[in-house]
Order: sequence, then C-alpha cells, then structure tokens
Amino acid sequence: MQSPERFDADVIATYGRHLLVRDPAGVLLKARPFGRALDIVCGDRVHCERDVHAEVLVTGVLPRRSVLMRSNARARSEPLVANLSLAAIVVAALPRPDPFMIDRYLCAAVCAGLQAIIVVNKADLPLRAEDEASLAELATLGFGVYRVSAHEGRGLDTLALALAPHTSVLLGQSGVGKSSLIQKLTLDGTTALTGELMRESEGRHTTTASRLYTCTGGGSIIDSPGVRDYAPSVDQLQQASLGFPEIEQHAAQCHFADCRHLQEPRCAVIAAVAAGAIAPRRYESYRRLRRLYEQLHEQRGPGARAPRR
Repeated sequence: MQSPERFDADVIATYGRHLLVRDPAGVLLKARPFGRALDIVCGDRVHCERDVHAEVLVTGVLPRRSVLMRSNARARSEPLVANLSLAAIVVAALPRPDPFMIDRYLCAAVCAGLQAIIVVNKADLPLRAEDEASLAELATLGFGVYRVSAHEGRGLDTLALALAPHTSVLLGQSGVGKSSLIQKLTLDGTTALTGELMRESEGRHTTTASRLYTCTGGGSIIDSPGVRDYAPSVDQLQQASLGFPEIEQHAAQCHFADCRHLQEPRCAVIAAVAAGAIAPRRYESYRRLRRLYEQLHEQRGPGARAPRR
C-alpha cells in the first residue's frame, strides 16, 4: 500500500472547516482538518498528508510564534489568526469610530505581543472633534496613526512601508473599507480557489473566515471579518493592566499588589487620572474592559482551561 505524501504548509484561508494551504513549492491546495480536535486558523503552519485519492488532510499544527485570540459567547478563548507581528485597526469617519472598541483591539494586540497601529481610511471625510481627540491620545501612547484613502489612493505608499516587514491582520467593524485596502495593497492570486471554498462552505458557520494576502510592497496581510463587538481573550489579557500601557506604567506604584484600579485606596492609577497623567476617556475604557474581564471570568466558572497558543 502506498504511503501518504507528507509535507508542511501555510494556511492561507479558512472558511469553516474548509482550508486553503500553500505547500513548499508555493502551490495552493484545498485541504481539510483530519478530525475535529484541530483548531486551525489563518496564518498557521501545519503538517499535511496527501492520500492516494489526492485529498490533502491537515494532521497537526506547528507551534505558533504568536496568536491573536478572542472570547466567544461562552467566555471561552479561541484563536483568530496566528503567526503575525502587527495588528492594524481600521477606522473611518463612517461608520463612526467606537473608541472603546478600538481600545479593546489595541489591548488584545499588546497582550499578544504584537505591534499595533491605527489606519484611518476614507481620509477625505472629516472625523468629529472627539474622534480626533481619541486618536491624538493613542498617538501620544506610541500607536502609529496612518491616514489613507483607498478610494483616492492617498497615503497608501506610507502605509505599505509600515506593513512591509510584517505579517499583519486588519481589524475593524464592517464598512470601514478593509476590503478596499486589501485590493489596493496586495497581489491577487487566490481569488478562484477562495471562491470555491466559500461556495463549498455555504450554509455552514463561516464567521471565522479569514484569508492571507501577499502585499505588493512586501509582507502579508490577513483580513478578518468585520464585527460589531469584540471581547479579548481573558486568558491573554495581562491581569494588572489589561494591556493599557499607561495603566501598566503606574500600576507598579499601587499600594496593593492585586489592585484593580477601580476604587482601592492608595491606587497610583486613580491618582494619575486625577493628576491628568492618564486620559479620563482611556481610564473609562479600562474600567469597562475590567468589568467585562471579570464578567467573563465569572461566566466561565472554575477550572476553565486556556486553549493551546
């Protein structure tokens, strides 16, 4: 009996349990997981077998260099994308940015060990004054802000340079123009096979669908579905700061080592807010995420295990 061909490959697209992988020769192949125990996401590097019928089966996932995660409806953590180094949060004047959702994405990226930037698309449309103020707060914390227009081609060269060294993920709500940015920044080499995967997945759960594209200026981008809400993984968030760099900066001076920075006495974070060293809006965002963090922990109950990273 002929032995199956074995090789390692990169996961280029996921649509439910339908996968698109790239083999060592650069050939794109349709594949599927072997069994239901494997949790495979776009960006993963995987072990594959090609059987005598030429079907490609994914039999294992190689260790991930990084992974961006979320909490699902049952408060369990699940991976979104893997082996990336930068998260680009895309916003636009319309639909209006949600600064608290932006903060959640940034916190998740920081806690995953990723660089993070904000991409303001549709730059021909003016932002409201309060949205500009929120972006200015983030810029002072070291998060790069790139203003572009996919429609007009404005600012794309500068953004491409920022993305070039990285495997990036585009995050943001529906309607901000992520697909338009993908079309302007990347090569198109997987459209036909991706379309086949989408048709094969019709009627199945494909909310986790994502796809990796090669950038024309170097690097690669993983697109992600637009969402109205996003909850970072409670297993990945840093317990003391939840990923807020300004909170982390002051938390070490709190009187209590387990200070939640909400109402505890002699809290250095609360003192920093009162002194103007931490922006009140960002502190309110921290308070909201802290409440969500505790709600998710309570919802999970005791003994919940974090997934493999």
